[in-house]
Amino acid sequence: MVITLVVLHVLVSFFIVGVVLLQQGKSADLAAAFGGQGSQTAFGPRGAANLLTRLTTYAAVVFMLTSIGLTIMLSRDSSQGSVLSGHPTTQQSAPKK
Repeated sequence: MVITLVVLHVLVSFFIVGVVLLQQGKSADLAAAFGGQGSQTAFGPRGAANLLTRLTTYAAVVFMLTSIGLTIMLSRDSSQGSVLSGHPTTQQSAPKK
């Protein structure tokens, strides 16, 4: 179950990166004044922004839920100890002046 959740988490994170990179920036309105309008003919000038914004929101919600789910599942797994569980702790005293 944990492996499935990790794979889903990684896929959603790559999807978020892709969707965010596809989104149009705020300064792209200046490019439209010089004839840059032709790049958005597939969705229209506002349709792509709404679709990509919704996809980003849904992907972010799934990313947060998988993060919380992984945290809960891995915290309940008591078979794994701490990274330093097998090493003895030693405390060094400060050098005397």
